[in-house]
Amino acid sequence: MNHSFRPSKAHFRDLLGFALTFTACSMLPALAFAQAANPFQTGAESLVTNFTAIATPFAVIAIMVLAVVAMTGRISWAWPIGALVGIGVIFGAPTIVTWARGLFGV
Repeated sequence: MNHSFRPSKAHFRDLLGFALTFTACSMLPALAFAQAANPFQTGAESLVTNFTAIATPFAVIAIMVLAVVAMTGRISWAWPIGALVGIGVIFGAPTIVTWARGLFGV
């Protein structure tokens, strides 16, 4: 009884494909963990960055206009002070959220 196993060309092709895939994944771990970055977080960070870039000149102009109008006595000084606090909250929102997440352990 001579039971010799004779692999076919398809067997070698499958084995070669597996070997190449294993080698690529072990040498390039970034490919193996391609979904490491959360797409929602990437989009949210991009939105915050773009909003901050657009809102900065508007905030500067608003404070200048409110300060001039308050200096001329047309409105109360509470408006420019309220605008300053609101702008501080808007631009400090990422820091405030990070602080709150750390406070609650999220």
